[in-house]
Amino acid sequence: MPTPFAPAIVDAPLPYVAQLDPRPLAQVDLVVIHCTELPDLAAAREYGERVLYDSGTGNSGHYYIDRDGTVLRYVPDDRIAHHVRGMNRRAIGIELVNTGRFPHWLDSRHQAMDEPYTDAQIQALVALLNHLADELPALRHIAGHEDLDREQVPASDDPSLLVQRKLDPGPRFPWERVLAAVPLQRPPG
Repeated sequence: MPTPFAPAIVDAPLPYVAQLDPRPLAQVDLVVIHCTELPDLAAAREYGERVLYDSGTGNSGHYYIDRDGTVLRYVPDDRIAHHVRGMNRRAIGIELVNTGRFPHWLDSRHQAMDEPYTDAQIQALVALLNHLADELPALRHIAGHEDLDREQVPASDDPSLLVQRKLDPGPRFPWERVLAAVPLQRPPG
């Protein structure tokens, strides 16, 4: 039975979803918030469909939230999506459509993430997080991709400079607003 927080979720499975490893839902204790760092949902879908691994799969979150608040599920919760190094087995990935640093992701002169998240996106995210917390008994934590992947890499414009590989969801993400509305906490440390 759906919870009162359940948002409308559009199922839009990626073509390779059956090739993603299954997992027991009891091991899912973390949600990772991402931003697509691409111009729109169509570009994010195209990227998600790219096969990057010998297994016939690619990189994708489980859920995508467009600027108008539409929630799409690309990967079922009981499949392991490739969205954050070292945490995929235990995490749900939620991607918010946002340009981030597009198209100069690693250029040292373009590290600002200026696009604000829309109210519709944040409302849909809160509804989705509450729904997931109700459906997944072990779910306790929420983190940003930038919290979990702290690697610095050479800047594309000047290899003598280092930039953070992942900055999402970035400084415009309203952590206080989201944390006040959901039963999840930032992981310790």
